[in-house]
Amino acid sequence: MKEKIVQTAGRNQLGEFAPMFAHLNDDVLFGEVWNEEAIDVKNKCIITVVSLMASGITDSSLTYHLKNAKAHGVTKEEIAAIITHATMYVGWPKGWAVFRLAKEVWDEEVPKLTEKDKYQNSIVFPIGDENPYGQFFVGQSYLAPVSTEQVPVFNVTFEPGCRNNWHIHHAKSGGGQMLLCIGGRGYYQEWGKEAVEMIPGKVINIPAEVKHWHGAAPDSWFSHLAIEVAGEETSNEWLEAVSDEDYGKLK
Repeated sequence: MKEKIVQTAGRNQLGEFAPMFAHLNDDVLFGEVWNEEAIDVKNKCIITVVSLMASGITDSSLTYHLKNAKAHGVTKEEIAAIITHATMYVGWPKGWAVFRLAKEVWDEEVPKLTEKDKYQNSIVFPIGDENPYGQFFVGQSYLAPVSTEQVPVFNVTFEPGCRNNWHIHHAKSGGGQMLLCIGGRGYYQEWGKEAVEMIPGKVINIPAEVKHWHGAAPDSWFSHLAIEVAGEETSNEWLEAVSDEDYGKLK
Protein backbone atom coordinates (compact mmCIF):
# COMPACT_ATOMS: atom_id res chain seq x y z
CA MET A 1 0.00 0.00 0.00
CA LYS A 2 1.36 3.43 -0.99
CA GLU A 3 2.42 5.60 1.93
CA LYS A 4 0.25 8.69 2.36
CA ILE A 5 2.09 11.90 3.24
CA VAL A 6 0.36 13.77 6.09
CA GLN A 7 1.39 17.16 7.47
CA THR A 8 -0.07 19.15 10.39
CA ALA A 9 2.67 21.73 10.96
CA GLY A 10 0.62 24.52 9.34
CA ARG A 11 -2.34 24.13 11.68
CA ASN A 12 -0.14 23.43 14.70
CA GLN A 13 1.91 26.60 14.23
CA LEU A 14 -0.33 28.99 12.25
CA GLY A 15 -3.82 27.53 12.51
CA GLU A 16 -5.28 30.49 14.40
CA PHE A 17 -3.04 33.23 13.04
CA ALA A 18 -3.21 32.28 9.33
CA PRO A 19 -5.80 29.53 8.75
CA MET A 20 -5.71 29.88 4.94
CA PHE A 21 -1.91 29.48 4.87
CA ALA A 22 -2.22 26.48 7.21
CA HIS A 23 -4.81 24.96 4.86
CA LEU A 24 -2.61 25.50 1.79
CA ASN A 25 0.43 24.04 3.56
CA ASP A 26 -1.21 20.98 5.13
CA ASP A 27 -4.02 20.13 2.71
CA VAL A 28 -2.80 21.37 -0.67
CA LEU A 29 1.00 21.20 -0.63
CA PHE A 30 1.38 18.08 1.51
CA GLY A 31 -2.13 16.68 1.21
CA GLU A 32 -2.40 16.85 -2.60
CA VAL A 33 0.90 17.75 -4.29
CA TRP A 34 3.10 15.44 -2.19
CA ASN A 35 0.58 12.61 -2.67
CA GLU A 36 0.26 13.05 -6.44
CA GLU A 37 1.47 9.74 -7.95
CA ALA A 38 3.21 10.80 -11.18
CA ILE A 39 6.48 11.28 -9.26
CA ASP A 40 7.47 8.99 -6.41
CA VAL A 41 8.18 10.41 -2.95
CA LYS A 42 11.93 9.84 -3.14
CA ASN A 43 12.21 11.98 -6.26
CA LYS A 44 9.93 14.63 -4.76
CA CYS A 45 12.31 14.77 -1.78
CA ILE A 46 15.27 15.31 -4.12
CA ILE A 47 13.44 18.01 -6.10
CA THR A 48 12.48 19.79 -2.89
CA VAL A 49 16.03 19.75 -1.49
CA VAL A 50 17.45 21.16 -4.75
CA SER A 51 14.70 23.80 -4.95
CA LEU A 52 15.35 25.03 -1.41
CA MET A 53 19.10 24.94 -2.05
CA ALA A 54 18.69 27.04 -5.21
CA SER A 55 16.62 29.54 -3.22
CA GLY A 56 19.30 29.84 -0.56
CA ILE A 57 17.12 28.27 2.13
CA THR A 58 19.47 26.59 4.60
CA ASP A 59 17.47 26.73 7.83
CA SER A 60 15.46 24.10 9.70
CA SER A 61 13.08 23.65 6.76
CA LEU A 62 15.90 22.31 4.61
CA THR A 63 17.08 20.08 7.47
CA TYR A 64 13.54 18.67 7.66
CA HIS A 65 13.53 17.88 3.95
CA LEU A 66 17.01 16.36 4.09
CA LYS A 67 15.82 14.04 6.88
CA ASN A 68 12.70 13.30 4.81
CA ALA A 69 14.91 12.42 1.83
CA LYS A 70 17.00 10.08 3.97
CA ALA A 71 13.86 8.45 5.38
CA HIS A 72 12.60 7.78 1.84
CA GLY A 73 15.74 6.05 0.63
CA VAL A 74 18.20 8.73 -0.48
CA THR A 75 21.62 7.39 0.44
CA LYS A 76 24.68 9.32 1.62
CA GLU A 77 26.33 8.74 -1.76
CA GLU A 78 23.24 9.95 -3.63
CA ILE A 79 22.80 13.15 -1.58
CA ALA A 80 26.50 13.97 -2.00
CA ALA A 81 26.16 13.61 -5.78
CA ILE A 82 22.89 15.59 -5.84
CA ILE A 83 24.34 18.52 -3.89
CA THR A 84 27.55 18.50 -5.95
CA HIS A 85 25.60 18.54 -9.23
CA ALA A 86 23.26 21.31 -8.06
CA THR A 87 26.23 23.37 -6.81
CA MET A 88 27.49 23.69 -10.40
CA TYR A 89 24.29 25.59 -11.23
CA VAL A 90 23.24 27.42 -8.05
CA GLY A 91 26.58 28.46 -6.58
CA TRP A 92 29.49 27.28 -4.46
CA PRO A 93 28.48 28.99 -1.16
CA LYS A 94 25.06 27.31 -1.31
CA GLY A 95 26.72 23.94 -1.86
CA TRP A 96 28.93 24.39 1.21
CA ALA A 97 25.93 25.44 3.31
CA VAL A 98 23.82 22.47 2.29
CA PHE A 99 26.69 20.00 2.73
CA ARG A 100 27.08 21.13 6.36
CA LEU A 101 23.43 20.25 7.03
CA ALA A 102 23.50 17.02 5.01
CA LYS A 103 26.64 15.81 6.80
CA GLU A 104 24.83 16.11 10.14
CA VAL A 105 21.82 14.19 8.81
CA TRP A 106 23.69 11.33 7.11
CA ASP A 107 26.66 11.05 9.48
CA GLU A 108 24.56 10.07 12.50
CA GLU A 109 26.39 7.27 14.28
CA VAL A 110 24.68 3.92 13.87
CA PRO A 111 25.73 1.49 16.61
CA LYS A 112 27.30 -1.64 15.20
CA LEU A 113 25.31 -4.78 15.81
CA THR A 114 26.79 -7.15 18.36
CA GLU A 115 26.86 -10.89 17.70
CA LYS A 116 23.93 -11.14 20.09
CA ASP A 117 21.98 -8.52 18.09
CA LYS A 118 22.72 -10.31 14.83
CA TYR A 119 21.54 -13.61 16.26
CA GLN A 120 18.42 -11.97 17.73
CA ASN A 121 17.53 -10.77 14.23
CA SER A 122 17.63 -14.37 13.00
CA ILE A 123 15.04 -15.79 15.43
CA VAL A 124 11.42 -14.95 16.18
CA PHE A 125 11.41 -15.13 19.97
CA PRO A 126 13.30 -12.69 22.23
CA ILE A 127 16.65 -13.71 23.70
CA GLY A 128 15.85 -12.05 26.99
CA ASP A 129 18.14 -11.32 29.91
CA GLU A 130 21.05 -13.18 31.43
CA ASN A 131 19.90 -16.53 32.78
CA PRO A 132 19.30 -16.38 36.58
CA TYR A 133 20.30 -20.07 36.69
CA GLY A 134 23.70 -19.24 35.22
CA GLN A 135 25.55 -21.06 38.01
CA PHE A 136 24.36 -24.31 36.45
CA PHE A 137 25.75 -23.45 33.00
CA VAL A 138 29.22 -23.37 31.45
CA GLY A 139 29.35 -20.16 29.42
CA GLN A 140 26.73 -17.44 28.96
CA SER A 141 23.04 -18.18 28.53
CA TYR A 142 19.87 -16.09 28.42
CA LEU A 143 16.27 -16.67 29.44
CA ALA A 144 13.07 -15.08 28.09
CA PRO A 145 9.52 -15.96 29.16
CA VAL A 146 7.35 -16.64 26.11
CA SER A 147 4.22 -17.73 28.02
CA THR A 148 3.58 -17.60 31.75
CA GLU A 149 -0.08 -18.70 31.58
CA GLN A 150 -1.64 -22.13 31.00
CA VAL A 151 1.58 -23.88 29.87
CA PRO A 152 4.78 -22.05 30.88
CA VAL A 153 7.16 -21.67 27.92
CA PHE A 154 10.65 -20.13 28.07
CA ASN A 155 13.15 -19.37 25.35
CA VAL A 156 16.64 -20.43 26.43
CA THR A 157 19.53 -19.07 24.36
CA PHE A 158 23.12 -20.27 24.56
CA GLU A 159 26.17 -18.42 23.29
CA PRO A 160 28.62 -20.58 21.27
CA GLY A 161 30.17 -23.22 23.52
CA CYS A 162 27.63 -22.71 26.31
CA ARG A 163 25.86 -25.72 27.82
CA ASN A 164 24.00 -26.53 31.00
CA ASN A 165 25.15 -29.06 33.58
CA TRP A 166 23.95 -32.61 33.66
CA HIS A 167 20.57 -32.59 35.35
CA ILE A 168 17.46 -34.67 36.02
CA HIS A 169 13.77 -33.71 35.99
CA HIS A 170 12.26 -35.70 38.82
CA ALA A 171 8.57 -36.56 39.08
CA LYS A 172 6.44 -39.06 40.96
CA SER A 173 4.36 -39.34 37.78
CA GLY A 174 4.32 -37.48 34.49
CA GLY A 175 6.87 -34.70 34.35
CA GLY A 176 9.88 -34.27 32.12
CA GLN A 177 10.53 -31.56 29.55
CA MET A 178 10.13 -30.78 25.84
CA LEU A 179 12.66 -28.76 23.84
CA LEU A 180 11.59 -27.07 20.57
CA CYS A 181 14.65 -25.90 18.66
CA ILE A 182 14.16 -22.49 17.05
CA GLY A 183 17.58 -21.17 16.07
CA GLY A 184 21.26 -21.96 15.59
CA ARG A 185 22.76 -25.36 16.28
CA GLY A 186 23.15 -27.30 19.50
CA TYR A 187 23.31 -30.71 21.16
CA TYR A 188 21.24 -32.84 23.52
CA GLN A 189 22.73 -35.85 25.29
CA GLU A 190 21.36 -38.45 27.67
CA TRP A 191 23.67 -40.21 30.09
CA GLY A 192 25.30 -43.23 28.42
CA LYS A 193 24.15 -42.26 24.91
CA GLU A 194 25.62 -40.37 21.97
CA ALA A 195 24.86 -36.65 21.68
CA VAL A 196 22.04 -35.68 19.30
CA GLU A 197 22.41 -32.60 17.08
CA MET A 198 19.66 -30.01 17.46
CA ILE A 199 18.74 -27.63 14.63
CA PRO A 200 15.60 -25.49 14.07
CA GLY A 201 12.50 -27.66 13.84
CA LYS A 202 13.94 -30.49 15.97
CA VAL A 203 11.80 -31.54 18.95
CA ILE A 204 13.39 -33.29 21.93
CA ASN A 205 11.21 -35.18 24.42
CA ILE A 206 12.94 -35.66 27.76
CA PRO A 207 11.31 -38.20 30.10
CA ALA A 208 11.41 -37.71 33.85
CA GLU A 209 14.31 -39.33 35.74
CA VAL A 210 16.68 -39.21 32.74
CA LYS A 211 20.09 -37.61 33.31
CA HIS A 212 20.93 -35.28 30.43
CA TRP A 213 22.34 -31.94 29.26
CA HIS A 214 21.77 -29.59 26.32
CA GLY A 215 23.43 -26.52 24.87
CA ALA A 216 25.03 -24.81 21.90
CA ALA A 217 27.53 -26.23 19.44
CA PRO A 218 31.07 -24.88 19.87
CA ASP A 219 30.74 -22.63 16.81
CA SER A 220 27.11 -21.53 16.93
CA TRP A 221 24.55 -19.66 18.98
CA PHE A 222 21.57 -21.84 19.85
CA SER A 223 18.02 -21.37 21.14
CA HIS A 224 15.24 -23.71 22.17
CA LEU A 225 11.85 -23.28 23.75
CA ALA A 226 11.68 -25.18 27.04
CA ILE A 227 8.30 -26.59 28.04
CA GLU A 228 7.89 -28.25 31.41
CA VAL A 229 5.61 -31.28 31.24
CA ALA A 230 3.02 -31.34 34.01
CA GLY A 231 3.53 -34.01 36.65
CA GLU A 232 3.16 -34.92 40.28
CA GLU A 233 5.81 -33.85 42.80
CA THR A 234 8.14 -32.46 40.14
CA SER A 235 11.59 -31.04 40.86
CA ASN A 236 14.86 -30.39 39.08
CA GLU A 237 18.22 -31.72 40.27
CA TRP A 238 21.37 -30.04 38.96
CA LEU A 239 24.47 -32.21 38.78
CA GLU A 240 28.09 -31.92 37.58
CA ALA A 241 29.16 -29.78 34.62
CA VAL A 242 29.79 -31.33 31.21
CA SER A 243 33.57 -31.60 31.05
CA ASP A 244 35.58 -29.70 28.45
CA GLU A 245 37.04 -33.03 27.35
CA ASP A 246 33.65 -34.61 26.63
CA TYR A 247 32.25 -31.44 25.10
CA GLY A 248 35.35 -31.02 22.94
CA LYS A 249 34.56 -34.30 21.16
CA LEU A 250 31.51 -32.69 19.56
CA LYS A 251 31.78 -31.03 16.14
